[in-house]
Amino acid sequence: MTHAKSLKSKRALTLEKIAAIEAFWQSVEQTSFQTTDDINIAYATNFKRPEKPYIVIVPGRSEAYLKYQELAFDLDILGFDSVIIDHRGQGLSGRLATNSLQGHVDIFDDYAADLHQLLKQVLPKKYPQHQKSSFMLAHSMGGAIALRYLQLYQHNVKALSLSSPMIAIASAGIPKWLATSLIKTGATLNKCFSATPWYFVGQNDVNETSFADNRLMHSQQRFQRFRDLYHERSELKLGGVTFNWLAQAIKTSESLFIDLKKLSLPIQMLQAGDEYIVDNDAQNNFCQQFNHHNQRYCPEPEPIAIAGAYHELFFEIDQYRDIAINHAITWFSQHQ
Repeated sequence: MTHAKSLKSKRALTLEKIAAIEAFWQSVEQTSFQTTDDINIAYATNFKRPEKPYIVIVPGRSEAYLKYQELAFDLDILGFDSVIIDHRGQGLSGRLATNSLQGHVDIFDDYAADLHQLLKQVLPKKYPQHQKSSFMLAHSMGGAIALRYLQLYQHNVKALSLSSPMIAIASAGIPKWLATSLIKTGATLNKCFSATPWYFVGQNDVNETSFADNRLMHSQQRFQRFRDLYHERSELKLGGVTFNWLAQAIKTSESLFIDLKKLSLPIQMLQAGDEYIVDNDAQNNFCQQFNHHNQRYCPEPEPIAIAGAYHELFFEIDQYRDIAINHAITWFSQHQ
């Protein structure tokens, strides 16, 4: 388990850095493309080093690419171009339910199909001079999406770094068999009785908590910037999840293990020591199985655990965030 140091970070979010991020973001291109099923997918690119592999940032649930401005800036300082996708149903991409605040998806693998279209069709056409190979940095739900993309499609990804990946969702103390039964039953009833997605029990249009009660990050400064962004840009807001989203997440968790042998690239997994959102046991199990099947690409049978960190490693206080960034960049540098 990696323990944080308390030294002042070179990446601290000072007023000077905030100004530099805002200036940097002016040169970032923000645009979109249409999927084959006519969903508008928003994305942002910082492409200026055509000779080098770029980093594909795959965000988590409810996250917009605008949330990742600081990370894109830090990667740029480190010499890496990047592209960030807004998944269907969230961010600036097209919403999938009549109620635009519902966290919903019909088929989870549609997320991977959108990522495939971006990397294999959209970017090569828009940036023909750019390197076709890339690295991938994926967080939470984005980790599950990245893994499914790599299992389902031919790709040019040289290495993957996973941050608190959603191999499975934490069950919050509810027995997994009971949670799974409730979710699948609810999803089935929803399809039988309504064409409109239903929120899961206890979920609604509001997806906010106070900093004191949050279990996503310890950084009050980054938490407030994230909160302010979503209040200034109300179109970014997303509420809770539907029965079908959860049912699809469970199905995806099963598929990740069924298709594990289809993964043939170096994979690093960063784990939050104090995790409340996803299931660390599932992450441990995935690493053990991947190491067993392919030790060449997964030399260690367990994740890199960052002691004390909450779920959102790239929005944590500097002492945790630096560890996550340094591990990811070292991993990519080893697989140039």
